[in-house]
Amino acid sequence: MKTEIEKNNAYMKGLIEVFPENLKAALEIAKQSPLKRRYPEFNNVVICGMGGSGIGGKLVGSWIIDDITIPVNFCQDYILPHYVNENTLIIASSYSGNTEEVISIVKLGHEKGASIIGVCSGGQLEAFCAQWDYDCIIVPGGNPPRTALGFSVVQLTHIFDQLHLIDQTKLKEFATAKDLIVTHIDEIHTLAKQLANFINGKELIIYCETKDEEIAVRARQQFNENCKVLCNHHTIPEMNHNELVGWYGGSDKYAVLFLDTHDWHAQNKKRLAFSIKTIKAKTNHILTLSAKGESSLVRSLYLIHIIDLASLYLAEINAIDSVYIAVIDDLKAALLK
Repeated sequence: MKTEIEKNNAYMKGLIEVFPENLKAALEIAKQSPLKRRYPEFNNVVICGMGGSGIGGKLVGSWIIDDITIPVNFCQDYILPHYVNENTLIIASSYSGNTEEVISIVKLGHEKGASIIGVCSGGQLEAFCAQWDYDCIIVPGGNPPRTALGFSVVQLTHIFDQLHLIDQTKLKEFATAKDLIVTHIDEIHTLAKQLANFINGKELIIYCETKDEEIAVRARQQFNENCKVLCNHHTIPEMNHNELVGWYGGSDKYAVLFLDTHDWHAQNKKRLAFSIKTIKAKTNHILTLSAKGESSLVRSLYLIHIIDLASLYLAEINAIDSVYIAVIDDLKAALLK
């Protein structure tokens, strides 16, 4: 008979494994969810969201950076930047629809006259948008927010597409990513198991190029939540200006993961080679995870699926309950006192 931990890990594995199907379903939701309001010309966009919903916004921001001609900023707090006004679009992303930071932001944005679009599975955000006639895209609910990334990133991209702020072919890349993951699924599972064994028993540090930092953040979140381990990340070239010196105090207790999307700046390639050489003097536990795909979006989702599975496999290795997040529930209760 399976233990509670084994049951929960099987449940989480199932939710991770349907990621490519989620992308397909999310594209269908986007097709059925045109924006209904007329919108002004925007001077800036603010995406607000926390945790699994927040990283979806940051990923999309990184994917559209070469398309969009206005600033896209991120708010992961209770207070909006002062510059927000009637020419600001606020995209509120909360899987549950009840994230208190997001609800605080949309109320402040409403007071400032900003346009608001919600992405959620229901809750207070859906009710707020209905009350004030704001567009709100509804995604399937009922699962841990970190397993809903596919729905989040597609709907956020869909919003930019609907407002003609990005290349109109961007959404098609999600179908490409889905097909790539399905085609290489056996390899993805093999790489995920290798990564989990590589990390096991060591302290993980993740390095990548600055433009790929959101992948590293997603990885950190998944290892935190699914297998209950702490890890750090940093970016090249920034880490060359401080953290590289810190490696003089490095040791074999660290496992270092490099994320390679094969499109590094020429100078950063030199920095990468030098950094690896320096770190090898302190630890032999170095692994490079290489992406597949022809675009930043596709490469990101390929790496993310490997990492998501690796976090589950590491939980299984150590008999850790990947679903358990009671401390967050305790925090929410404490905030109500």
